[in-house]
This record gives sequence, C-alpha cells and structure tokens, in this order.
Amino acid sequence: MNKYAHMTYKHFILPVFLMASIAPVFSQQKNEKMTPKDTEVWEPVPPVVATPKDQAPSDAIVLFDGTNLDAWEPAKRPGEKAEWIVGGGTFTVNKPAGNIQTKQRFEDYQLHLEYYIPKDIDGEEQGRGNSGLFLASTGPNDEGYEFQILDSYENRTYSNGQLGSIYKQFIPLANPARKPGEWQSIDLVWTAPKFGTDGSLISPAKITAFINNVLVHNNVELKGETFYIGHPVYKAHGPSPIKLQSHGDPSKPISFRNIWVRELNK
Repeated sequence: MNKYAHMTYKHFILPVFLMASIAPVFSQQKNEKMTPKDTEVWEPVPPVVATPKDQAPSDAIVLFDGTNLDAWEPAKRPGEKAEWIVGGGTFTVNKPAGNIQTKQRFEDYQLHLEYYIPKDIDGEEQGRGNSGLFLASTGPNDEGYEFQILDSYENRTYSNGQLGSIYKQFIPLANPARKPGEWQSIDLVWTAPKFGTDGSLISPAKITAFINNVLVHNNVELKGETFYIGHPVYKAHGPSPIKLQSHGDPSKPISFRNIWVRELNK
C-alpha cells in the first residue's frame, strides 16, 4: 500500500498555506533591517539628452532639417541625388522620381516625422494622400515593413490599410487623423527583427507607435514583411534604410518636415 494513501488533501494543502502565510512576515522582517541606501543604484548614469523646444534631441540624427535631402537617396539608384521637391522648410513627394530612402542604415530606433495632407486633396480610399513609411527597406520598390500614411479623415478604406496600420497585418488601435490642411505627427519605436547565421528568425520585429500623440500600436510583433498581395514572411537582413513611398495614386502629393531618428541599443 502506498504510504501516502491514507492522507487527505488537507495534509498537503495546510503546509503550503502556512508557508504562504509566513513568507510575507519573513519578507517584512528583512525589509525592516534595510536602509533606503540598500536599494539605491547609482551606476550606470543615463546620458544627458538635451531637448530644445521645437528641435530634435541632442543625440538624434537629423534626416531632414528643412533645407536639403542630403540624408536621402533614390531607392532604385543608391548614391544619386534624391529628387523630391524641397521648399519652405518642407519637402514634397515627386511621384515620377520614385521612392527615396535614407543613405544610413538603421537597426533599432526611435523616429519622429511630420507630414501634411494638402487641404484640397481629392480621391478616395487608398487613392487619397497615400505615401507609406517603410521602417526597414529591404528592396528598391515596396519591399520591407510598411507603416501606412494615408488621408483617413472621413475617408473609409480597409482597416488594415488605413492610416497607422501595419499594412495588411495590424489594424491601428485608433484613427487620430486630422483633417487635410493640418500638419500631423508620427512617433514610433522600431525594434528590428533578428536573424541567426543560417537566416532563421530569432526574434520578430516590434513596433510601438503614436499618431498625433495617440497610441496606435503597443509593442506589436510583426508577422514578417508587408505585401500588397499575399501573406507576410520574413527573409534575413541586417541594418536597413528607412524609406518613404512615392505611391502611384492620382491624388495630390503629400509633404514632410522635421524628421529625426535616435539609434537605440548601441
């Protein structure tokens, strides 16, 4: 006969209950013997980052300061001059010139960008103020991970393709679009996917994003690169440029200003 057969559940539950009751007492007695200094951590010291009003943080890489596109290049012709239109402290999409991307490659970062939908914008659904933000570009066309920029102010389209969507993957938590004719802001944290030496996925890409100070994605794990047709998949890549899309919709082109990025986990 099993030597524990005569025992009831009370024989097991009671000791556990007693230990759970006593544990907080021991913890409290331990804390009573401590001083405030016992839990103070002084190293490492976070670096000082200056934040002048209406300017990029002091440790940011400025991607557009209102004067030129020196930080950018054509996605299909790396090394050449970006041919979007600069003027008045902003730059505007030049649709025939194609997509542009940063000359510098990035991995994990914080990004700030401001965009403008023309007041007299026309069109509907995807054909209205469309210009995607590719958080990591893996090719000259629309390859990579697209965060959708679109006029979604009283302009209904499929939810996983509206402003703030991770295109064809994740619907934004809210639609904070302002009406055309007003500057709008995007702030996000991008964690790039990590791959093994054999090309296998170690950890997926993640994004937390705000539009006009409203949270639209909270640490979302992407399923792979975004596609117009087909399901998302990952393919191994390293640090990548940030890309802005010259979409072929017939509406008037949109504009950008005040773009900067802070590299993380360096």
